[in-house]
Order: sequence, then structure tokens, then C-alpha cells
Amino acid sequence: MQESGENYLETILILSERNGSVRSIDVANELGFAKPSVSRAVKLLVESGLVVMEPNGGLVLTEAGRSRANAIYDRHRTISRFFREVLGISAETADSDACRIEHIISEESFEKIKGFLKKNKG
Repeated sequence: MQESGENYLETILILSERNGSVRSIDVANELGFAKPSVSRAVKLLVESGLVVMEPNGGLVLTEAGRSRANAIYDRHRTISRFFREVLGISAETADSDACRIEHIISEESFEKIKGFLKKNKG
């Protein structure tokens, strides 16, 4: 899956946890994208079996979609935490950088960061 698809999944997860329900317009507003762009992306996620669109327009992650979104969001939170707590990077920069890095970091590097945080920061 491309980075953009992962960002949509992560955003749907975050919005559903924050608001309870999510519509395409909510995703568009959160990401600052045009509604037609989001509609195309959501269509691809639906076709991939990662998202279901309810009759009322609500977006719901499937089990596979939720699993993928949780994995992406875990990477984001872990990398951001590492940057803030270990490297002393500002929260804003740490979050911004984590958002880009979470999609390209190797599993080996991610697991080492996670292990370091667990061992040294609890």
C-alpha cells in the first residue's frame, strides 16, 4: 500500500476514536484535501476490503483495515515519542517527521526503536 492510503487509514482510525463516526468530509477536513480526492481514495480502500462505507456515508474500518491502521499509528506514536523523549525534538517537529518516516522505516529499525524505548523509558 502506498503512503497516501496508509495516511487515509490512520486518519479514519484517529477520527473514529475521537468522534465515534467518520465521513469522507471529516477526512477531507482533517487532511486538508479536496472532497473528490478523498472520495477516490476511499473508493480504493473500499475495493481493497479495508474500509466499508455505510448507507449513511459513514466510513468504518474492516478488521483488516483496523489492523493495518493500528500498526501505522503505532509506528507514528513510537517514532514521535523516540524523537521527543530521546532526541529532545519539539513535539511539532517530532510529529511531522514521524508522519513521513512511519511509512518507510524498516521493520528492523522500528523494532530497535521500540525496544530501546521499552528498555530505557518504560
